[in-house]
Amino acid sequence: MQLVKRVYETTAMFPSDEKFALTSQIQRAAVSIPSNIAEGSSRTSINDFLRFLEISLGSAFEVETQIEIAKNLDYLSKEQYERLIDELHHIQKQISLFSRRIRESKD
Repeated sequence: MQLVKRVYETTAMFPSDEKFALTSQIQRAAVSIPSNIAEGSSRTSINDFLRFLEISLGSAFEVETQIEIAKNLDYLSKEQYERLIDELHHIQKQISLFSRRIRESKD
């Protein structure tokens, strides 16, 4: 959830002409990460939950790509970029490890 807040705070400083383009895309993808984990956790099937974790991980990689684009467009400072990327990498590792542990316990 902290990533979502940081993404919203950061994208608020993007150029206004990006409001309905890159800004919206990054925000929606960031919100999708915890939302899919929450939705998946409500499923009664382990396979369904794992599918939602995969979707969440995909959203995390989508945000990473969009942050790279924002950096290349000079919308982010070096510090903003590094902070977001570090947090994303941490989240990606957590989701991957969680998925692996669920798969292992399933077998």
